[in-house]
Amino acid sequence: MTVNLSGERVAAPPTPVKRVVVEVVNFALVGGSGVAVNFLVFNVLLHGLHRAAMPATVLASLIAMGTNYLGFRYFTYRDRASRTRRQIALFFVFSGIGVAMESGLFYVGYHGLGLTGPFESNAVKAASIVLASAFRFLVYRTWVFQHDAHRT
Repeated sequence: MTVNLSGERVAAPPTPVKRVVVEVVNFALVGGSGVAVNFLVFNVLLHGLHRAAMPATVLASLIAMGTNYLGFRYFTYRDRASRTRRQIALFFVFSGIGVAMESGLFYVGYHGLGLTGPFESNAVKAASIVLASAFRFLVYRTWVFQHDAHRT
């Protein structure tokens, strides 16, 4: 048994629920910045430069994916295992699947449902990002940024 004689408060280790809540908040912060990049590039390409919708959404998603890797690696999951080729490969494979999901959902709304106006296209883009992000959260925390067994 250890007694704290210094009078300082000793922080209790975080509970599993608190760790997940902090992880979700950090994921949302990094993801939010990625969403901002995604929408900015998308709108500049589609509505500003009048490029085709599908290349605009795919390119915007790919650029956001690159910025998100840095945020997830060095902020959200900085306490996880060290960067490895496997981790980088898994991130980009799963992110690629997320881009495909996002693009497919966007295609259905934009071309399939005819939601092509500025407001409608952004609403479809937002819905596709939300759905693909749920997938990304699960696979990033489960397979990409795993806990290092030696640190936990």
